[in-house]
Amino acid sequence: MARKKMNIAHLHWGFPPIVGGVETHLTIILPFMARRGHNVSLLTASVEGQKGKENFKGVNIVREPVMDLNWLAKRGLEGIGKDVERIFLNFIESQKPDILHVHNMHYFSKTHTYILEKIAYKKGIPLILTAHNIWDDLLCCELSTSVRWGHIIAVSHFIERELIGLGCSHRNITTVHHGIDENMFRPALNPSRIYNKYPQLKGRKVFFHPARMGLAKGCDVAIKAMRLVRERVPKAMLVLSGTKNIIDWGLSQQKDIAYIIRLVDNFKLRDNVIIDSYPLELMPYMYAATDVCIYPSTASEPFGLTMLEAMASAKPMVVTRAGGMPEIISDGVNGFVVPVRDFEELASRITLLFEEDPLRERLGITGRKMVEARFTQKHITDLLLNLYKQFT
Repeated sequence: MARKKMNIAHLHWGFPPIVGGVETHLTIILPFMARRGHNVSLLTASVEGQKGKENFKGVNIVREPVMDLNWLAKRGLEGIGKDVERIFLNFIESQKPDILHVHNMHYFSKTHTYILEKIAYKKGIPLILTAHNIWDDLLCCELSTSVRWGHIIAVSHFIERELIGLGCSHRNITTVHHGIDENMFRPALNPSRIYNKYPQLKGRKVFFHPARMGLAKGCDVAIKAMRLVRERVPKAMLVLSGTKNIIDWGLSQQKDIAYIIRLVDNFKLRDNVIIDSYPLELMPYMYAATDVCIYPSTASEPFGLTMLEAMASAKPMVVTRAGGMPEIISDGVNGFVVPVRDFEELASRITLLFEEDPLRERLGITGRKMVEARFTQKHITDLLLNLYKQFT
């Protein structure tokens, strides 16, 4: 029987060149939905230098300033309702969606969310939320429980439990972990592109923290661990990423970066740390140049897509026992799990993986097999498409 073609409209606050886990997730699932024969579109934020309308691998991208959280944080939300409603209506009327799938619209703006809810229910379009994060405040509680979501997708069992704790019905929530393009991120890539740009990495023991710079991501913990790792492995290098083109709703990014750089200088680690931002197409090669990946988040990380990038690249990962990360990384199986803020234990695990080649290789290969079995782009996208069918 022929597969029913759907018009699928997504909304999210950011899309590349804005970098982040949700943005990368959208670059994975949206083109695959289009390849499945569906008409796929995304309403997202305007970005300087980007066209208002473009095609990304078969996906119609529409960019509008009213979706730009950095701009909204400075401007404020007062008096923006009419513009939001006009833009939402234009987008929906042009795309004629069978499904409206929004990402993290259970936070940031009541105005946007309630206007979208009103339009969706007036037009009889199922409204699906993916909760990529959870926030401990009244706004998240209200928008998670008061909006008439057709269904909520949680990116981890941790997020699902948190939503239930807020009062959402478990019957209206499905956990779907992220997936990864396992052909883009794969073992045995030639890292020469990275060595050409960062020659100081060649011949060094490298551990990579693939997250935007911030204290919640544990970048300060990584620096403190680096100081100890260098005592055992003088040629060790730490790579930090994500210093620009991010959504900074709380406007705290620059303060965090200043503190992290001060730690680097205090510990005299300038020759052992690289800080830069890396375009998505360069990321697979950074993993290729890496021995060990880390994600020592100090907050309750909802998922952490970079775990899958590392696993697909056959690199072991060390994470903290926080949020949804231990659902993916099993201690001693495909990486290690350490206590939150325990920079000494983090340093110990990194050093062990540097020194024990067979262990590092075994954990990496196991991670790759887990991706191939459970986290491929096809597997995750098909789960979402099958979920849509229940509502169309």
